Amino acid sequence: MVHQIQEAIVDGRLKQGERLPAEREMVEMFQTGRGTLREALRVLEQKGLIEIRLGVTGGAVVKGVGSEQINENLALLLQTQQVSLDHLAEFRVGIEGHVSALAALRAKPSDVLELKEIAAEAETCCDRTATHRNDLIRADERFHMTLARISRNPLYTYILETVHDNIHRYYDRYLSMEEGELRENYRDLCSMAEAVENGDAEEARRLAQDHVQRFYRYMKNREETITGPAAKSEPG
Repeated sequence: MVHQIQEAIVDGRLKQGERLPAEREMVEMFQTGRGTLREALRVLEQKGLIEIRLGVTGGAVVKGVGSEQINENLALLLQTQQVSLDHLAEFRVGIEGHVSALAALRAKPSDVLELKEIAAEAETCCDRTATHRNDLIRADERFHMTLARISRNPLYTYILETVHDNIHRYYDRYLSMEEGELRENYRDLCSMAEAVENGDAEEARRLAQDHVQRFYRYMKNREETITGPAAKSEPG
């Protein structure tokens, strides 16, 4: 029953905002008991596909399919650090390298201008005191998210948005971002923006992967200082 209703929502037969039939009708429709039906509706509500409203005009209303459910589940994994630093780096090396390559192939002049403006903003953070570390990190995140948008693939945008929204706990714990690292980060952004401007997909991929791997090494070294050497090898 869960699968049947879910499929009807996914393929558009049940549209967002549409009310499901009354409980009595659905019991007859699916030839099931009220307890089984209520459990199925509870599962669909947990998946974020329907909303149960109370009152005289209440009932089960279709919420539709969005990115929120995926984002929430992935965010919880990152927030509870069930994803290790190694896992995170391995994921980012592959995904962000590919996203940067796509951006180089699909960027418009206005996209390149936006990347350069973000990189210029990052440079101003390097010229300030270490208290502006978070300003540069936010500029770095916007740069990566802009690359995802330029890729013109919403899946990359949705997933990387969740990653970057929840990556701060890893940065706070393992990334020092002293002045040398701030400037290094800034130079990486400039190089990636140039590769995108030149339409050089393989160079954009290489630069993005090198950027992620290098800062992963900095974070890994700090992690080992805090917790002791780990047995895992570097991803990528």
